[in-house]
Amino acid sequence: MTADKMDGIAAGGDPRIEIILVGMNGDLRGKQIPLEAQKKIWAGEVRLPSSTQSLDIWGDDNDDITGLSLSVGDPDGNCIADKRSLAPMPWAPEGSMQVLATMHEFDGTPSFMDPRAILAAMLERYKQRGLTPVVATELEFYVVEPDWRETGRPSPPKGLTYKGEPNGFQLYDMSAVDTLDDYLQTVRAYARAQGLPADATTAEFGPGQFEINLLHRADALAAADDCIFLKRIVEQAARRHGLKSTCMAKPYSEHAGSGLHVHASIIDKDGRNILDARGGEAKLLKSVCGGMLQSMREAQLIFAPFANSYRRFQPGSFAPIDLTWGYGHRGTAVRIPDRDGPAARVEHRVAGADANPYLLLTAILGGMLLGLESEIDPGEETTPSHVPENTTQLTHDYLTAVDTFRSSRFIADVFGERYQKLYGDTKRKEAITYLRTVSDFDYRTYLPRL
Repeated sequence: MTADKMDGIAAGGDPRIEIILVGMNGDLRGKQIPLEAQKKIWAGEVRLPSSTQSLDIWGDDNDDITGLSLSVGDPDGNCIADKRSLAPMPWAPEGSMQVLATMHEFDGTPSFMDPRAILAAMLERYKQRGLTPVVATELEFYVVEPDWRETGRPSPPKGLTYKGEPNGFQLYDMSAVDTLDDYLQTVRAYARAQGLPADATTAEFGPGQFEINLLHRADALAAADDCIFLKRIVEQAARRHGLKSTCMAKPYSEHAGSGLHVHASIIDKDGRNILDARGGEAKLLKSVCGGMLQSMREAQLIFAPFANSYRRFQPGSFAPIDLTWGYGHRGTAVRIPDRDGPAARVEHRVAGADANPYLLLTAILGGMLLGLESEIDPGEETTPSHVPENTTQLTHDYLTAVDTFRSSRFIADVFGERYQKLYGDTKRKEAITYLRTVSDFDYRTYLPRL
């Protein structure tokens, strides 16, 4: 190898292609393959253990409760790449690419555990009815200092603090955007390079908290891909600037949590928005809201998949607790931003930024389908002057959400009984582990006093 070639490798490294699976928790797992060997990806020859799709938040395959790993020989599955998701990796050596894949069994069927396959199955239900969901996501996230591994806790970027304390609420604050402009410019550059339909970027309430909106897609699977790529982009951009990004639902006790809002409408085979009320009674639009609200407690474990997720659901916050709906009311679980014309749609405001976008869209579209197939009354409308009394509420308790999910007929129908058991049993183990763990808060509160 020539000296010139060696210098090129030292400066930039060899380009690669990464084939990526999305796990249960929205985590990315896969393989790096030299670019010149990419033909094995397109030939469907890349394999990974099927249990990759059953790993919990700690990366444990939980064979003792799933029986999907060593007890059956930890069999492989085929990683079938979706060429539509092929995109450059602007943070990697020039020419590097990434592509999302769906785990398949060797008989050619998609794995029941693969989140992309689960969403694809839901979209097939819509297709059979001649309908297409149109979806957009809004992702909130925090940017923190890189010393979190040493300190054991996050802290806001120094430019947003004074003597270590946040400067105050930064909602829509352009000075906060300006302070981290280099970072946000990198995020936007990465998004452009990957062709993501990124729109507005805003500063949110918390110090170092931002929101990026992605434009509507008449392909919900592509919309979920966009969201998972955006999560990776904000992380990679943070690394480049010596920072850390996090999609934890509640990284700070005293500051706002991060949500993942979803806007959705439905078009028919002629491209007509079937939720358009056209100035009349929004009967179908409200029934769709009713279906989402009726299924929301049963699906809360999808919207809030971790113990930390439940710290977001607090009275007086923008994370909804009551199962309510309203026109343009941001305190409701389901909001109708527009009721007339092509933009008529619903906004689901419950999920945290930590939600898996594929499972999230599956649960939301399943609730909307429930409302399409049965006329469901969403109850009283929430308005600035009227808040319904005695409404059903979401739970604040992780284990309660787990048990509700595990016993739900709606979840069994939407996700399949096998995945309901796998996801429910895995999350129950996480919940029990959380309950058994004595925290620093316990020591600080009880050790000096008891």
